[in-house]
Amino acid sequence: MIEAVIWDFGGVLTTSPFEAFARFETERGLPVDIIRRTNAANHLENAWAKFERAEIDIEAFDELFAAESLALGAAVRGKDVLPLLSGDLRPEMVEALKRIKAKFKTGCITNNLPANAIGSEGGRMLYIAEVMALFDHVIQSAKSGLRKPNPRIYQMMVEALQVDPKNCVYLDDLGVNLKPAREMGMTTVKVVSAAQAIADLEAATGLALR
Repeated sequence: MIEAVIWDFGGVLTTSPFEAFARFETERGLPVDIIRRTNAANHLENAWAKFERAEIDIEAFDELFAAESLALGAAVRGKDVLPLLSGDLRPEMVEALKRIKAKFKTGCITNNLPANAIGSEGGRMLYIAEVMALFDHVIQSAKSGLRKPNPRIYQMMVEALQVDPKNCVYLDDLGVNLKPAREMGMTTVKVVSAAQAIADLEAATGLALR
């Protein structure tokens, strides 16, 4: 019996930043996937991880990311990567979230950046706030000091929602973040596209979501 559906935010409720990364690399003549490879190298303690846990400021992130990417073939400034992160909301996923909220508890676990990282985007923040209001509980890495895939962050969510992990569905676009949820007993959905994710969610919950 499903009690709760727990969501990642970026790349799930919004389009993936990976497309923007690829465009940026092509435009600058950079090695293919240099940004993603930099993010993946030493992924628990690299510049990205430290920034998402709010352990370093934007200037330190800028320098560290450049050094880490240079070690993999080309220097990319961290400040140049940040504007590429803001994907567009997927309306069909937001609709699915609304339908799920009517029946089950909802949570969001997001690896995000400190509030001032990308600058002021008032309009974007407004519509994101409307989506965030659909969750019963939200855990943000930049506020909690923990980030996925640390198992503790998933435990914090099931405790906050007061649910058994075996009765939860968890969605994320990154396999590394699905593994701890699956090991806790959650049903996991890897989001490749909105249509695929919604079909998998319908199968897991028994609800019509479109």
